[in-house]
Amino acid sequence: MAGPTSERLSTFYDSELAKRNKFILKLAKALLAFGAPSHRIESQLAAAADILGVTAEFVHLPNIVIISMRCLESDSTRTHFVRATGRIALTSLHQVHQIYRDVLHDGMQAEVATDALRKLLRSSPIYPLYQRCILAFICASIICVLSFGGSVLDMWVSGVCAGVLQYLGLNAASKSSTYANVYEISVSIIVAFVARGLSSIRGSLFCYNAIASAGVVLILPGFTILISALELMSRNIFCGSVRLVYAIIYTLFLGFGLTIGSDFYFLVDRRARRLYYHSAVNNELTYTHGHFSLSSTSGAMVTIRGVVGQTFVSSAVDSNLIKGCYRDPSWSWLKRPLPTWTIFLLVPLYSLCSSLANLQNWKSVQLPVMVFFSCAAFAANHAASLVLPGRTDLVSAVGAFAIGCLGNIYSRLIRGTAFTSMVTGVLFLVPSGIAQGGGVSQTYQTSAERYSNGFALAMRMISVAAGVTVGLFVSQVAVYAFGTRKHGALFAF
Repeated sequence: MAGPTSERLSTFYDSELAKRNKFILKLAKALLAFGAPSHRIESQLAAAADILGVTAEFVHLPNIVIISMRCLESDSTRTHFVRATGRIALTSLHQVHQIYRDVLHDGMQAEVATDALRKLLRSSPIYPLYQRCILAFICASIICVLSFGGSVLDMWVSGVCAGVLQYLGLNAASKSSTYANVYEISVSIIVAFVARGLSSIRGSLFCYNAIASAGVVLILPGFTILISALELMSRNIFCGSVRLVYAIIYTLFLGFGLTIGSDFYFLVDRRARRLYYHSAVNNELTYTHGHFSLSSTSGAMVTIRGVVGQTFVSSAVDSNLIKGCYRDPSWSWLKRPLPTWTIFLLVPLYSLCSSLANLQNWKSVQLPVMVFFSCAAFAANHAASLVLPGRTDLVSAVGAFAIGCLGNIYSRLIRGTAFTSMVTGVLFLVPSGIAQGGGVSQTYQTSAERYSNGFALAMRMISVAAGVTVGLFVSQVAVYAFGTRKHGALFAF
């Protein structure tokens, strides 16, 4: 009787182990598909395997996880390659974390959890295409006036550009692999062409810098650079360096597309080209006749006679420049930025729409928490920018520290999900930091300066991401330095 009983126990144990192995494989695919923090994926899977009693090793590469599991029946090792690409889906990612937590705390069986993850992966986005385009329109319109000095007229144009951009990205680029390769360059060309054309209208009705910056801000690789910085600080050198180089080249492509769109409009409209290059020449030069002398190394005096030009920059023009856009005080309210008090309305509205755009369910209890954390991050960032003007890295670090402390305290005391509650606020810090550096698109003359414009934008985003990374890690240490240790891996930035 002992033999059959032990055999049945062995078979039961093998079947349970197989179910746990399937759960870990499906968990890895879900984390990749829904935009989990990549520097935490290995620790999440290792913690799950340790608690479930699975002997496995994990290697995470961009868009792929290599899992090596030991098979007790044949005393061999099987290697699985889990591939998935996707973007942030906050509600789905929160549900994945809840399933993960229930399994690790014996609240759900591995087989049931695997089925739940399978249904989650097969489900369609919670919002249809047209709603996501409307959310992109609202987000770009708000960020235009909030961060890039746009007017009421500019915000409508940038919103339409962002809506078209979102439609092409979710519809055309997802259906055609050929168009997906040139998607970023094509949309940046369209946005720059429209922005340059409208800014060339007489009367300065529109601002090129505000429209172009807000129009493409949704496709900037700010989150990719942030993830790469987090990976590099977590000593994941391979993934961090690969993502960082990709994000820099991606940004150069965007800058190249903006330059092509602007120059292409100048080819179509010669009047706009003449006005553009004429305005780039400083006409406020005063000339004086005279001479000056200098001594050579041999002791001889050399006298140079001629005309000396002196440049005087009008202080009135500088005082009317708001983040690269000229705003005359005598203009109507349609051509001027919104008043300062509108920040109290626009920041919560942007945080709400940004959370919904990242596929957060509007009925969830966590949505008000996301909006509150995002507003707190913006307030800390804005206060630091007043004290430390021009230091985008330190300003971003202050905002990241504030939201990091709030998110980790929320996770530790209220048992919420730290990462999903912090995503909206962290993503808010990226365009804010870029706006402090002058926006995405600026006026340059030579091709070398245009190339340096794209590279300078990439370096600016790296500076912002470095500050955010330091702030997030310091906040994590401040919150988790004391108290009991977490049994599962930390699901946060």
